[in-house]
Amino acid sequence: VQLQASGGGSVQPGESLRLSCIASGFTLDPYTVAWFRQVPGKEREGVACISVPSDGNSYYADSVKGRFTISRDNAKNTVYLQMNSLKPEDTAVYSCAAGSSLIQSTSASASAYNYWGQGTLVTVSS
Repeated sequence: VQLQASGGGSVQPGESLRLSCIASGFTLDPYTVAWFRQVPGKEREGVACISVPSDGNSYYADSVKGRFTISRDNAKNTVYLQMNSLKPEDTAVYSCAAGSSLIQSTSASASAYNYWGQGTLVTVSS
């Protein structure tokens, strides 16, 4: 059972990146999947989550609302985070996590998530 996050890189302000969270060993469809980010010395921040199918909604931190979009591709067992209009303050290590519960907030505790992927670094700099 594994989650793998990928797609990070270095971009200039205003540019876009798409992160991928691919599951192996289990099916992502029934799970809430979230993206978190962390900067050294700061607390981990929930960025976006897409809830279980019975809810089906997506939730975003205020800091990324209108710029980031989380989506599922069940055929590929993958959840994406499309990040547009990137800002220097978006620079962080981004990780994905999957939880079996109904989660309707990006501020849910990390303990709500059963599986975690390793991080992928996003650097936004001119």
